[in-house]
Amino acid sequence: MSISKTRQKLVDVARQLFAKNGLAGTTMNDIAVASGKGRRTLYTYFNRKEDVYYAVIESELERLSDKLDEVAAKKIRPQDKIVELIYTHLSMIKETVVRNGNLRAEFFRNIWTVEKVRKNFDEDEIELFRKVYADGKADGEFDIDNVDLVADITHYCIKGLEVPFIYGRLGHGLTEETSKPLVEKVVYGALGNKHNSLMK
Repeated sequence: MSISKTRQKLVDVARQLFAKNGLAGTTMNDIAVASGKGRRTLYTYFNRKEDVYYAVIESELERLSDKLDEVAAKKIRPQDKIVELIYTHLSMIKETVVRNGNLRAEFFRNIWTVEKVRKNFDEDEIELFRKVYADGKADGEFDIDNVDLVADITHYCIKGLEVPFIYGRLGHGLTEETSKPLVEKVVYGALGNKHNSLMK
């Protein structure tokens, strides 16, 4: 097994153990035994359990990033792409938290640790939004003077919706299905209407 495959197996096994037993309830020995790789191999890649935890978060963010890249590569109108990026982000975050069982408590308890690991992902996502907004502006679909600012605001608004989305509390009776037309109306109206310029 190659180095990257061995490391990924250790991360996958650790994620499953963290999801089942929580971070505190999982030891480095548990990970070594469950992976069938042994302690020496585990310590070759990771010095401590927190390093494995960071790698698990990074791996989960890579899954999300790959999905966002798929959406960004689609040949659809920029307005539709922005809406799809928003819902892909929210859906994947929810799926990640739900599939990680006991680990989800760690995600919320150690939010600053998660945010530290998320920094690169956040920068990449903002760059994705920047590109879509710039393409839409170049095509005449968006009337935006400050693409960077709109991309930043979009990203941080989505981050602010993560927890309510995960718990199904988007707003007064709103669900994912009922909120989508509202988001489309905001994106299409605010960004697509030359008479309604945003961020001048």
